[in-house]
Amino acid sequence: MKKKYIVKLSSTERKQLKEIIAKGKAPAYKIKHANILLKADAAWTDEKIAQAFECNVNTPRNVRQRFVELGFEAAVERKKQETPSREKILDGKGEAHLIAISCSQPPEGRARWTLHLLADKLIELQVVDSVSYETVRRTLKKMN
Repeated sequence: MKKKYIVKLSSTERKQLKEIIAKGKAPAYKIKHANILLKADAAWTDEKIAQAFECNVNTPRNVRQRFVELGFEAAVERKKQETPSREKILDGKGEAHLIAISCSQPPEGRARWTLHLLADKLIELQVVDSVSYETVRRTLKKMN
């Protein structure tokens, strides 16, 4: 099968990759990607590279493609997520409501707002359909 993406490393890129591997201080994926690029430059097949580094055949293919299309840094680093795994429950407007509620007077008979009370109040005011107290905690911690 003819390769669509041919890796041609410059001497400086090759040197950088060898330094990443030699130091051994980089994350495992980065070292693996460096090894993959060096072997791809040496004209190894994707199947042979995958077998040598115990990864899926798609990994060398994807690293090779990122190198050709996006450049050296993109090939060594992980692919960035295009969309988040989960949508944020509290957007900017919801966070503003939460802060406004937490700064207001607590309910009758309470000395202060608790995370559970804040979560219940957000649901009561129909800011969100459902929210956990942990989401409220993380949001407030982020604001401090």
